[in-house]
Amino acid sequence: MKKILRPWLKRLAYLGIDLVRVYRSIQAFPKYGWDYLRFRKAYRKTFQKRLRFYPCLLDYTAASGVASGHYFHQDLWVAQQIFLASPERHIDVGSRVDGFVAHVASFRTIEVIDIRPQTSHVRNIEFLQGNLSDEGFQLEAAPDSLSCLHALEHFGLGRYGDPIDPEGHQKAFANMHRLLRAGGIFYFSVPIGVARVEFNAHRVFGLDELEEMFRGRFSVEHFAVVDDAGELFTDLPWTSPERCRWFDLNYGCGIFVLRKQND
Repeated sequence: MKKILRPWLKRLAYLGIDLVRVYRSIQAFPKYGWDYLRFRKAYRKTFQKRLRFYPCLLDYTAASGVASGHYFHQDLWVAQQIFLASPERHIDVGSRVDGFVAHVASFRTIEVIDIRPQTSHVRNIEFLQGNLSDEGFQLEAAPDSLSCLHALEHFGLGRYGDPIDPEGHQKAFANMHRLLRAGGIFYFSVPIGVARVEFNAHRVFGLDELEEMFRGRFSVEHFAVVDDAGELFTDLPWTSPERCRWFDLNYGCGIFVLRKQND
């Protein structure tokens, strides 16, 4: 029964109808009510401030934060690589601002290019709005270090207000290769597994597809994977026979440190 219900519950959650969350909240409500009554009884003896309801019903059994999954591992691991490499100029394209970008900004300046506007002004972060799938996109000078983490899979699907273009990801990848200085380092990640497009959320890339994208442009210096269970595996071989174990992932994350080949 769970196997039958799970995909339908997932589809409803995409539409903002999370029945699992509703069910768990209903389960937790008696505890909330009992805790509230006990707290109110003790509170009124010493405090006069108004007491209001603000139920957080799903935190009773939650873990102490998330220390697994694509974003946790890729953001931390790549930020550590950039810290060790200490490039002259690092530019990021579309990565998560409240994750990876914030990690890097804690120890150096980072320039961020995104198709979406950004009105915040933050120390060590310089924002530039732009569309990397636009073949006319230019930079004043080529950086020696570039990153694009869990972003390329969205290009051309319209999810973030970008133009609909089935080749949007290919154009953006070619642009990032062109903009990077020869010999420069590209920190790159995308979902990996059975190749498909799940419109308008993302693409999932096959490893052979990625190898074709890299050919003639980049050499692979490091290959890491976050598997379907959310665990990180680093320093993996990129040659075809050894990487076969990662072909059967449903929705993993491939993380790459690439070096631009001489033009």
